[in-house]
Amino acid sequence: MSDVPEIVRQMAEHMATTVPQAAALGFRLVSVEPGRGSIEAPWREDLVGDPDTQVIAGGVVTSLLDHTCGLAIASAAGTEPFSTATLDLRIDYMRPAAPRAGVVAEAHCYKLTRTIAFVRAEAWDVDRSDLVATAQAAFVLNRPRP
Repeated sequence: MSDVPEIVRQMAEHMATTVPQAAALGFRLVSVEPGRGSIEAPWREDLVGDPDTQVIAGGVVTSLLDHTCGLAIASAAGTEPFSTATLDLRIDYMRPAAPRAGVVAEAHCYKLTRTIAFVRAEAWDVDRSDLVATAQAAFVLNRPRP
């Protein structure tokens, strides 16, 4: 995380742990670098979707991917403050997470325009080469007018 200014690292930590939804889901910042971010959702019993399988709920994975995309956008923009809104989020679920396993997501903001950000993300549990889900997203950027 040394490639980003301290203010961006602090913002990333805030986004990953202090924003109410992230805090409620127990998100933890894994890493941040320019245009990229990674967040973990540790397994917790109250986040299980089906008690018989002990698998983390799909909605937690959706929130994790969306939130991690926002982190990648913020790190791509540097120190410029603005808000975002999810415009389009497509998630392909390839398999359920492993029982009693947390999920990690990593996102890459590959194009940032004045008003739209384009992001790709992946989520995995035990083995990064065996993905739980992938995401492709577009976000509206609410930047201050010049």
